[in-house]
Amino acid sequence: MADRANTSATPAHAGYFTGLAGTYAQHRPTYPAEAITYLLDGFPASCVALDVGCGTGISSRLLENRGTRVIGIDPNQDMLDQARRESPASIEYCIGSGEHTGMPDGGADLVLCAQSFHWFDPPAALREFHRVLKLGGRLALMWNVKDSSDEFSAGFVRNSDRAQADAALRGLKVNEHRAGDPTIGGYFGNVRMKAFTISQSLDLDGLLGRARSASYFPTAEPLKTELENDLRDLFARHQRDGVVALRYRTEVTLADRVS
Repeated sequence: MADRANTSATPAHAGYFTGLAGTYAQHRPTYPAEAITYLLDGFPASCVALDVGCGTGISSRLLENRGTRVIGIDPNQDMLDQARRESPASIEYCIGSGEHTGMPDGGADLVLCAQSFHWFDPPAALREFHRVLKLGGRLALMWNVKDSSDEFSAGFVRNSDRAQADAALRGLKVNEHRAGDPTIGGYFGNVRMKAFTISQSLDLDGLLGRARSASYFPTAEPLKTELENDLRDLFARHQRDGVVALRYRTEVTLADRVS
């Protein structure tokens, strides 16, 4: 399929992941198969899904594997280029944002925001999602939320929190809110949520890559080396046979388009 372009609006955060696409693709976790089954439940295999904020196409490929026709939308060209390299030609990718997808009215059965809704302006994005969905269409908001229930994962979260606090001081706006209220504006109803668990097995290089894949991870010294050394120490304390397990709670919120 030919790629479409939507240049009507470029959000301020569009450049946050420039230069990180390869690291992101290699080191970010997937999503549980049960979560994909849940958000697709009731739709035919041939349904049309918009993966908004698709990044490197992790969730797009999971949808395509179920027979879904997928259009991935992201404001960052580097991320889209990486997604195209890793995806089958059946997935269409295009520049766009949550507030301005560039898609036609009423053409989609499903809008998925996987690890992305927190970047959007909720009222504007929900209005846009209502516009592009068919009657009976569904919105799915999905996040892999880091789980602090074990000592290693809690240590990783503390490291991430320190990096994020530094980013805020540098003016990098990262919304910490990893949930969304799809009822804002009255565009969606029948909200329901389900949670799943997933664990990411990482060697030391993988752990460092996972940390560096965050838009807020510092590139300047001395904090970059300090955080990486903290992760090396954390890995040494908790590794078993050269790997550690980073736990996540995958939260999926579904809502139906209100006519």
